[in-house]
Amino acid sequence: MDYEQVYDANEKRFPGDPEEAAKALEVVLKYLGEDTTREGLRDTPMRMLKSYKRLFGGYLQDLDAIMTTFEEDNVIPHDQIILLKEIEFYSTCEHHFLPFVGKAHVAYIPRDKVVGISKLARVVEIFSRRLQIQERIGNEVTEALMEKLNAKGAACIIESKHFCMTCRGVEKQNSVMVTSSLRGAFLDKVETRQELLTLIKN
Repeated sequence: MDYEQVYDANEKRFPGDPEEAAKALEVVLKYLGEDTTREGLRDTPMRMLKSYKRLFGGYLQDLDAIMTTFEEDNVIPHDQIILLKEIEFYSTCEHHFLPFVGKAHVAYIPRDKVVGISKLARVVEIFSRRLQIQERIGNEVTEALMEKLNAKGAACIIESKHFCMTCRGVEKQNSVMVTSSLRGAFLDKVETRQELLTLIKN
């Protein structure tokens, strides 16, 4: 089978060898006791590799390319919180290779630059579409906002369900993990942090 078919022409690729990866996936299927030559599984390694382009597409995206900024022109008050709530995301736990899904609330306080609001969702997408832990996603998002926007403060609060808890392990179906990464004014000023939490709840 030609595993080069995993990629379209001129498509950005993962650094590994697709044929080598497909053979490794076939070994896993055989480990489960499956017949990898039967019709339903014959192309499964190929399909899995193709799905990885989306599931782990964050490795293929350039943060600088999406962070188009605009100089702050004194129209926006320097103490204004810019918040995008309820950003749906999908990620994969690096410990068990199982999904975790949920929503993120991302905010920043501009100093001299602002960014298109959709870019906040794209930043979450870049970091979540990788092998991850929830805590790291939040930290990477706020670090990127502080660095790329020279922001006065940045925040990323994440709520998610982890399949490693719902379909294995303790099997608690309704458990939700919440993490917060706060930097700058959101960390240093209680009133600013409280305002953010109020905006998220409303």
